[in-house]
Amino acid sequence: MKIKQAILASTILGMSSVAYATQNVDLMITDAMVLTMDEDKTVYENGTVVVDQNKIIAVGDSELAKQYQAKQVLDVDGDIVMPGLINTHTHVSMSVFRSLADDVPDRLHRYIFPLESKLVSRDMVRVGANLGNVEMVKVGVTTYADMYYFEDEVAKTVDKIGMRAVLGETVIKFPVADAENADEGIKYALNFIEEYKDHPRITPAFAPHAPYTNTTETLQKIAKLSLEHDVPVMIHLAESHREEEKIAQRAEGMSPVEYMDSIGALNKNLVGAHMILVDEHDIELVKKSGMGVAHNMSANIKSAKGVSPALKMYDEDIRIGLGTDGPMSGNTLSTIDEFNQVAKVHKLVNHDRAAMPPLKVIDMATMGAARALHMEDTIGSLETGKLADIIVIDTKAPNMVPIYNPYSALVYSANSANVRHSIVDGRVIMKDRNMLTVNEAEILKEAQAFTKVVRETVLKSGEKVQ
Repeated sequence: MKIKQAILASTILGMSSVAYATQNVDLMITDAMVLTMDEDKTVYENGTVVVDQNKIIAVGDSELAKQYQAKQVLDVDGDIVMPGLINTHTHVSMSVFRSLADDVPDRLHRYIFPLESKLVSRDMVRVGANLGNVEMVKVGVTTYADMYYFEDEVAKTVDKIGMRAVLGETVIKFPVADAENADEGIKYALNFIEEYKDHPRITPAFAPHAPYTNTTETLQKIAKLSLEHDVPVMIHLAESHREEEKIAQRAEGMSPVEYMDSIGALNKNLVGAHMILVDEHDIELVKKSGMGVAHNMSANIKSAKGVSPALKMYDEDIRIGLGTDGPMSGNTLSTIDEFNQVAKVHKLVNHDRAAMPPLKVIDMATMGAARALHMEDTIGSLETGKLADIIVIDTKAPNMVPIYNPYSALVYSANSANVRHSIVDGRVIMKDRNMLTVNEAEILKEAQAFTKVVRETVLKSGEKVQ
């Protein structure tokens, strides 16, 4: 950790505060322990972050504040200020299914797909996205990557709350709520991409569900279209033994990663979620391709599918960031609550207490996640010229006192309730845990009402509401 306490130019040092020609700006965060997450992992113990419009225009120590006159000042009294967290993989609208059938074996095929066939609709997607968005803002997630149906409905909720998101329209070979087949799914995705391609905070994307739930022709078509339209492709990859077996049958014993590479679908636009069942050769192919990886620790271990070699991928400089998976899989959308498990489980599987130190975990939640989504030039760190996606973490809560190492405190002590303020694109959208852009109470009320529909549907199917 590199601490910088006095970095202003020598021509400014020694001048009195009245000598500064102050510049008018929109927002200034002062008296902060600033974790920049820049290349040098610079920390300012008594730091200042200056924002004008939607960008960071300066980061430095306390002297920096004398140069600016801000419309809004957040004096955070020594709290941690850091880049907004980036959730690299989720299915936000499934928040309305949270806690259903948590321990059912082969839950995706035996429970989730049948449930979705009965309940997924535009209204369900809107209600679930609103709920999940509020949850994420309150736990410090400012950007997320989503895969689901009716993603144009998700986009509307993201636009309203003020978050940033990469939204992938699902493509799958069997009939679903918004498409009868994969070709219709691709057509839906293309319309969505056209509608949102110029949005300042929303990146539209393709989201083929998985290699084994799509044909080779579909995967190749999406890969080609993604390059033509310069949009991401999000996919579940190397996640399960079912997938391994299906692909091995289809592609002469190849692994899912080898198969995707062999058909030309492993490229720089791809973001592979889970990546549990990968070997050395797979990792070489992933690195060569330039693709991103979403590491979803809680969901992976809860489903007993295994632990991804995420630490090895990180150390190999692969683009890898943290995700939660959907709220029916990992149960929360809180990246902060992944920190502890990511650090500890990787220590356990590597039989090494020093493995996955806190700095690597926080890097994977910020710059690593930005790199996984190919957004590292605009978000992921607090640096001049980057978009102002910033969160403030309470350092005075009982579970956070004392702090000797801020990275250790975030990984081993913090929880999602410690997030005080969330700022996206230079706009404060949560202050002192109060939502400023949407009505949280109304969103919760609507979500609670929808649970009645879910309960009735599940009971009619003869399943237990577990």
